[in-house]
Amino acid sequence: MKQLLSVAALLAFASLPCLAQTTTWQVDPNHTNSQFAVKHLGISTVRGQFMKTTGQIQLDEKDVTKSQVEVTVDTTTLDTRVTARDNDVKSPNYLDVAQFPTMTFKSKSVTSAGEGKLKLTGDLTLHGVTKEVTFDVDGPSAPITDPWKNLRRGASATTTINRHDFGVNGGGPVVGDNVAITIDLEFFRKP
Repeated sequence: MKQLLSVAALLAFASLPCLAQTTTWQVDPNHTNSQFAVKHLGISTVRGQFMKTTGQIQLDEKDVTKSQVEVTVDTTTLDTRVTARDNDVKSPNYLDVAQFPTMTFKSKSVTSAGEGKLKLTGDLTLHGVTKEVTFDVDGPSAPITDPWKNLRRGASATTTINRHDFGVNGGGPVVGDNVAITIDLEFFRKP
C-alpha cells in the first residue's frame, strides 16, 4: 500500500510542471493603446483613442490556443482631439459613458491563424450590449526582461464592428456604420 501511495505521489508531483505552463500577465495601461476609426460623411476617417485600458491574460506557454484574455477599456477617457466631438460621442447620442463607462472583452476561444497570428473570439460588451466578435491578433511577441526584471510581451488586436449592433445609433448618415477597433497591448509579469 505504501508503495502504491509513493507512486501516486510521484505521479502527482511529476504533473506539476504541466499545471505551471499557464502564467498570469497584467495589461500595462501606460503602454497599451485602444483606438477606433470610423468614416465621416463616407469620405474621411476619424480616429480616436481611449486613454485607459486594463486587463489580464492567462497565457498558456505550451499551447497559446488555451489562453484567456480579459480587457476593460475606460470609455470615459475617449479622445478624438476635438473637445466638442468628444463630448458628443460620450453623450447619450453615442456611447453614453455616464451609464456605460466601460467596454469589455472576454475571450472564449483562441485559434492559430499562421506564424505569429491568432484569431481571438469572445464577448465584446459595449453600450450595455454583448455580442461575439473575433479579433485578428499579431503576437504575442517573445518575452523580454525590462530594466526592473519584469517579463514583458506585446500584441496587436484588430476587429471591425457595426455600431448599430451595439445600440450606438446617433449621427445618422454622417457617421459610418462600421467601426474599426485596434488594441495595441503591452503586458507584463513580475518575476
